[in-house]
Amino acid sequence: MALCYQYQLPVLPLDRPVPKHVLSRRGAISFSSSSSLFGCANPRVLSQRRGAISYESSDQTALYIRMLGDVRVRSRAGFQPERRDSHPYVDFRLLHLSPEPGELASARKIRRLLSFQRYFRSAHLFCGVSPLNSLSFLDDNYNGQAMRMLEKDGNWNFDIFLFDRLTNGNSLVTLTFHLFKYHGLIEHFHLDSVKLRRFLVMVQEDYHRNNPYHNAVHAADVTQAMHCFLKETKIATSFSPWDVLLGLLAAMTHDMDHPGVNQPFLIKTNHYLASLYKNISVLENHHWRSAVCVLQESKLFSHLAVEEIYQMESQLGSLILATDITRQNEFLTQFRTHLDRSDLCLDEAGHRHFMLQSGCQHPPPLPQQKCYLCGVQSQENSWMKSHVIRSKKAKIALKCADISNPCRPWELSKQWSEKVTQEFFHQGDIERKHKLDISQLCDRHTETVANIQIGFITYVAKPLFVEWSRFSNTTLSQTMLGHLSLNNASWKGLLQEQSQGGDDTDFI
Repeated sequence: MALCYQYQLPVLPLDRPVPKHVLSRRGAISFSSSSSLFGCANPRVLSQRRGAISYESSDQTALYIRMLGDVRVRSRAGFQPERRDSHPYVDFRLLHLSPEPGELASARKIRRLLSFQRYFRSAHLFCGVSPLNSLSFLDDNYNGQAMRMLEKDGNWNFDIFLFDRLTNGNSLVTLTFHLFKYHGLIEHFHLDSVKLRRFLVMVQEDYHRNNPYHNAVHAADVTQAMHCFLKETKIATSFSPWDVLLGLLAAMTHDMDHPGVNQPFLIKTNHYLASLYKNISVLENHHWRSAVCVLQESKLFSHLAVEEIYQMESQLGSLILATDITRQNEFLTQFRTHLDRSDLCLDEAGHRHFMLQSGCQHPPPLPQQKCYLCGVQSQENSWMKSHVIRSKKAKIALKCADISNPCRPWELSKQWSEKVTQEFFHQGDIERKHKLDISQLCDRHTETVANIQIGFITYVAKPLFVEWSRFSNTTLSQTMLGHLSLNNASWKGLLQEQSQGGDDTDFI
């Protein structure tokens, strides 16, 4: 990236030809958003455009697909341009309204300029030098408030919405970078601060901002919840820096490139991801692959041994795959059984097998063989240690962090409930428009926010957090259960008012 001075616009990679070494690596394919394939009369030379799709041809399980640069595809129908990494076989542009062309161009310029200003400012901060002509007193004031909030990063009442506003929409980058420093991960793993910042920005940008719920703010909220769990005594005393690193990485990447629709939608529209992963944990597999791709592209851990990087990627997958809500009852039943027996002891082969199944989610290999999917050796000190000990508590914590919204204070929980319901109803509207079967909880004519939340709390959240409080009976777990009960009562009260008033529109 070229340097930018006070009155000079930045020369971003988007405006430069793709370097030859980029096009030559991994069989990258370049295409132009102004190509005649997309209805433009003056296509440019493909090899000189800024966009490229790179793929890892050696991977036999799935393709790592990324767009290098902010390539936006236009159509003749006037839809809003697709963001990078959206999926070509389902027109997700239908999910959003089309802005005016002038507004779109100006908004893009503003985002690019602000992105460069943040990068330029952070680059100076990394060097310990105050940037010349600081943005403004207001920006410094906001940064100061954000830093004050980070002093209470382990507070369960942490307002992630306020923090996102104070950081100008960079809550995930700012919070995660702070937590890496808080837990000493930068020093312990000898991480390059600039590479770390670049990695965090890439992760944040891979979340769809137009999603009401599954966006970077949700990822930041889950990461903050994971941090609260990592500070619990029972976990803090048994987790190594490697475990903490995996927990934070999984929390921040667990919904990367989420399209804003659920798995049934991908299946019924014959999306290529559903075919690729055989209709099993489709989104979770895609989130995992997206996270691995960004890790490889950022080269954040390029200084580690190949075996360690491979182990990190496989364990990250086991954590992200555990967030599949369709396996909730299966996992909860096994977890409750072991807690009832008080026999969660990894010294017994049967319990190790149970944790292997729920942690790795791959069939256990024969002795001296590798797991057929993740490739980790089945010896005691490698496969057993990595898939059991390091996955056991982190996986439980991530599942709790992912669905912890009903356990937050009412002011925060209510906002999350409205956002997830908005995303559900948006999908239902698309399904109705295209005469598809409307997915469960996605019909705005038959569902309400209160009904959805009462059912979710009763059948999903409460059973899990009751068992979590048995596993970690602390002040935090009791606080979460208290908020859960109060929020459930509040939703029931609102539902009763709705039934008496009969005004569904205002309530929704």
